[in-house]
Amino acid sequence: MNKEKIIEFYTSHRGEINGAAIGLVIALTVLIFGVLKALFVAFCVGIGYYIGKRLSEDKDYLKNLLDRVLPPGTYR
Repeated sequence: MNKEKIIEFYTSHRGEINGAAIGLVIALTVLIFGVLKALFVAFCVGIGYYIGKRLSEDKDYLKNLLDRVLPPGTYR
């Protein structure tokens, strides 16, 4: 198969291919680590995504978060 046919196949079946890849990664994670460890990894990824998204929207988000958790003025 040449490169153009592969790209055309991927663009026409993008959802199915991405869904199968995500399912494979989740299945392998559960088989390798177990259910609870896989859920913990998914939880950490979710928290990381949330904090990363907030940081890209507001550069002072982490400082404001630390000021709310720790005594005010510690990181300013």
